[in-house]
Amino acid sequence: MTRSYRHDRTASVDAGFTLIELLVVVGVIGVIGAIAIPSLMRARINADESSAIATLRAVNSAQASYVGTAGNGGYAVLLATLATPCPGNTQGFLGPDLAVDPSVKSGYRVALAASTGSVAAPPDCHTTPTRTGFYATAAPLDAGVTGHHAFATTAEGTIYVDTGGAPPTEAAIAAHIATPIQ
Repeated sequence: MTRSYRHDRTASVDAGFTLIELLVVVGVIGVIGAIAIPSLMRARINADESSAIATLRAVNSAQASYVGTAGNGGYAVLLATLATPCPGNTQGFLGPDLAVDPSVKSGYRVALAASTGSVAAPPDCHTTPTRTGFYATAAPLDAGVTGHHAFATTAEGTIYVDTGGAPPTEAAIAAHIATPIQ
C-alpha cells in the first residue's frame, strides 16, 4: 500500500501582506502619531514649567537657610555659593545640579544675581561677599518648545510668571504689576 502526499502550493502564494495593506497600516500609525505628538509636547512643557517653579522654590528655601546661618544676614548672589557647604558641613544649601551660574535644568536657564537695590552685607562662612537682596530667574531655553512661561523671584519669596518667555523684571515685581503664580 502506497500513500501519495499532495503538496498544496496555493497556501504559500496567499501568505503575507499586500503592499496596500502595509500602506494602510503605516497610514493609521501616522494618523495616531499626529494626534499624540502635540499632547506629548504639551505634557513635556508642563513638566518643564513645573520643574522651573520647583527650582525657584528651592532657591528661595536655600536663600532663607543661607541668610540665617552662613550668610550672616546677607543673601548669596551666585548659585555656586548656595551649593557650596560651609566648613564643617557636608551639604550645601542647594543641590549640585544647580552649582553652576547660570544652570540649565529641564529646559530652563536658572540664574541668580544681586537685586538692583541691594547693598553689601557681611561676608558669609567662606568670606564671600553677600547682598541685602537677590533676583533669581528661570527662562525657557527655547520659548514655545521647552516652555511658554518665564519665572522670577526675589528676597520676598513670591514667584512671578510672565507668559512672554522673558522673566518678569525686578521693576515690575517692585511695582506689583508682575503676576504671581497661583
